[in-house]
Amino acid sequence: MKSPSQTNAIDFDSAKLQRLGFGQQPPLLKRPVSLAQVRQQLSLQLQTSLEPQRILGLFFREIHRLVPLDALSYQHKASDLRLEFGLRGHHSISYTLSHEGEHLGELVFRSNQRFSEQELGNLESLLSALLYPMRNALLYRAATQSALRDPLTNTGNRIAMDQTLQREIDMSRRHLQPLSLLMLDIDHFKLINDTHGHSAGDDVLKAVAASIKGQLRNVDMVFRFGGEEFLIVLSNTGREAAAMVGERLRFAAQANDFLADGKLIELTVSIGCSTLLPGESSESLLRRADSALYVAKREGRNRLAMAG
Repeated sequence: MKSPSQTNAIDFDSAKLQRLGFGQQPPLLKRPVSLAQVRQQLSLQLQTSLEPQRILGLFFREIHRLVPLDALSYQHKASDLRLEFGLRGHHSISYTLSHEGEHLGELVFRSNQRFSEQELGNLESLLSALLYPMRNALLYRAATQSALRDPLTNTGNRIAMDQTLQREIDMSRRHLQPLSLLMLDIDHFKLINDTHGHSAGDDVLKAVAASIKGQLRNVDMVFRFGGEEFLIVLSNTGREAAAMVGERLRFAAQANDFLADGKLIELTVSIGCSTLLPGESSESLLRRADSALYVAKREGRNRLAMAG
């Protein structure tokens, strides 16, 4: 149940509050409290939200009243969720959260001082208040994500793409940062379906989606744009850098071995790239990426073309 781990994390919201003079919370630290009082407070507060970040933020704040922590990190791989609060500590203790066999994630507590047996006992006692709120939050998150996910490839769907793209364009303009798109299409995909069947085609789609994700940063986003087309949104990425990412995706797809009925499928992809222009709409940015993809396919496939 307990194992050491290492993470470097900064809570930027806390850092901002500290610069403004609100970083400390004397009332929580100065007033003596009991384990029962903190558990009761947690039980009341953690039921007020279905947001994992808010639930864990409240939990991190309240347990400070009993245990001097420097950081808390949480990970739930099935939900692609990772949250971090506080600063790095030299000592850590980790716990696996579960309820009736249902995995609810991994928690790591960090402190610059070694945990005492009493502090560990308090932590373990307070974790029980976290189980139901986190379970409800994860269920809500899964339901919300399912409406925005392509069930076959586990990438974003068109609804999610439309929401994300406009948000990324707004952020790009607000922060004066570049934004690029890659439109990726699997070459001769119809032939794969016709020759090996739609089940093999589905396997190829899933494999290509996994290959794309494996080559990207956490901040990059992948969406299934059409039947065999994927859109990759590259935040804070200019034209030259986007072209390098595109070539990396192309080589990765070509390097993978895809098998159907025991036979090797030689798979390649074509990619079109566009970079946001001043005042450009999301429709125009998408259209230029799609036009560049058309050029790549017209010129022989298995290549990347840049929008003008």
